[in-house]
Amino acid sequence: MAKQFWLMKSEPDVYSYDDLMAEGEGTWDGVRNYSAANNLRTMKVGDEAFFYHSNIGLEIVAIITISQEHFIDPTDEKARFVAVKVKPSRKLKQPVTLKAIKANPDLADMEMLRLMDARNADIGKSSVLHQPYMTSERLASLIYLSTTEGN
Repeated sequence: MAKQFWLMKSEPDVYSYDDLMAEGEGTWDGVRNYSAANNLRTMKVGDEAFFYHSNIGLEIVAIITISQEHFIDPTDEKARFVAVKVKPSRKLKQPVTLKAIKANPDLADMEMLRLMDARNADIGKSSVLHQPYMTSERLASLIYLSTTEGN
């Protein structure tokens, strides 16, 4: 199966990309939304995710890589939910704001934008969204946005 792309959301005052960089490899745990948990179960080693700072910033700040497939979430006492391991891949030169993504015609129709609007209330690492059909052109557009000031 080809590499898949995801959007993983975290409040930066709870768990930021800088926290992940300091750890070297982090556990994406605490997800208690069933849809997001199902997405965690689908992730494969080597898949990539956009690291999105929610609530504070509302911006994609980096790209991370799934380094270990799902396992029982160590923070779940009932062992119903799963976690994955992630590693930093690359920090974007400039964060790409949600506003800039929505304004870009190459990115405006991305499925994750619709889902992000539907799940506007975040708590910790509560949302893990799948971005189907992430073409290399769309990825290039997003990376390009990260090189422009005030996107």
